Amino acid sequence: MKRYVLYHLLMIALIGSLAACTMRKPEDVKGYKIRLSFGPGEETKIAEAFLSIKDSTSIFLKAGKYRFDNLSIAQVSHIKIEGAGPDKTILDFSAQSQGGEGLRVTDVKGFTIAGMTLKDSKGDLIKINKSEKVFVSYVHAVWSVSDSTTGGYAIYPVMCKNVLIENCYAQGASDAGIYVGQTDSAIVRYCKAYKNVAGCEIENTSHAEVYKNEFYGNTAGFLIFDLPDLSQRGGHVKAYNNDIHENNERNFAKAGSFGSTWGVGNAAPGSGVVILSASDIELYNNNIFNNNSCAISVVSGFFIDPNAAAKMNDHYDPIPKDIVIHNNVMIMADTFPSAVYEHHTGKILVAIAKQLKVQDPSRNKSNLPFIIYDGITSNVLTHKTGPNPDNLCIKEQEEDLFVNADALRMQTKKWRPYTDVRPFLCNQL
Repeated sequence: MKRYVLYHLLMIALIGSLAACTMRKPEDVKGYKIRLSFGPGEETKIAEAFLSIKDSTSIFLKAGKYRFDNLSIAQVSHIKIEGAGPDKTILDFSAQSQGGEGLRVTDVKGFTIAGMTLKDSKGDLIKINKSEKVFVSYVHAVWSVSDSTTGGYAIYPVMCKNVLIENCYAQGASDAGIYVGQTDSAIVRYCKAYKNVAGCEIENTSHAEVYKNEFYGNTAGFLIFDLPDLSQRGGHVKAYNNDIHENNERNFAKAGSFGSTWGVGNAAPGSGVVILSASDIELYNNNIFNNNSCAISVVSGFFIDPNAAAKMNDHYDPIPKDIVIHNNVMIMADTFPSAVYEHHTGKILVAIAKQLKVQDPSRNKSNLPFIIYDGITSNVLTHKTGPNPDNLCIKEQEEDLFVNADALRMQTKKWRPYTDVRPFLCNQL
């Protein structure tokens, strides 16, 4: 624990020094042909400027609080929107008349937003759709309350190419604070996410790196998902050197999310990292502590939808493959968080823990081992019997490390989850 505290303090110092070195000054607009500047009270002019924006434009918003219904930018190139800093330039959407995004960016090639806070929209705070070369820096996206009335996503690039999100903060999202979906090439670094259902989610996104972030105080810290019926398949995701801790809060996703088979309403309180149906994932050198249901979960689409095979195509395979988990530091309390007992997935986790104690009364913990694997492999599709056909590779030092939940037999008398990790130990590391 002392080692972690020292590391955490060093990380805070490092991020602070990086922030001081890399935060670009507002006057740094070299390379933009049109340069506009506005102050508080000029909201109508700002909204008009966004709607009529031309290629190669920078807009600087001076320090102060601005009130908008919504803002929109579409079909332009080389655009920069910058404020005086997230504690100085505040875009308030609390008076929004309908449930759209606070700021919507569509089909922009070369988009930068930096140095401001967006808050309290009815829908997503900032959605960046079908855009390229996206840079989100020193942006805070927050809701004043964290409940099902808030928007789904705080920072939300989707169907984009080449995305960099750094030094950002997200709070209060009823889905994911920082979400990257159906995107090719993305980096999330030096960010924080707090009091969201999911701190950060990488969904159907290929070639992503998530590092040196802090995801804490959410329902679930970090999700890597591949879901069906989307435009592309994800994979090749690396997550390392992150602090993922104390994600034990109740799930306050919107009712529609709970009603959807695939919604984030399925995330159990107390989840550190959840890997769902994703492939080619490497999770390493992270501090994953006090997520008190499970530090890391690796599950297939069958775990939440028995008919997942019917959704298979070139863009979706329900079985997670080539998952490498190594050299993380994991700490977990001996009891579940109270919110887990009221959650449908949480109740399944509690049932697995109880069954382990039935099988081994000497277990001195009432919750799960650090890593839970649903045990549903490609054998269900190929009718083979290999012990690890999908290359789950684990190299960790913790005791009480692993449980194969034997999920396919949970409703039968033959159900027997087991804790033998040997079939899944890495040989190549």
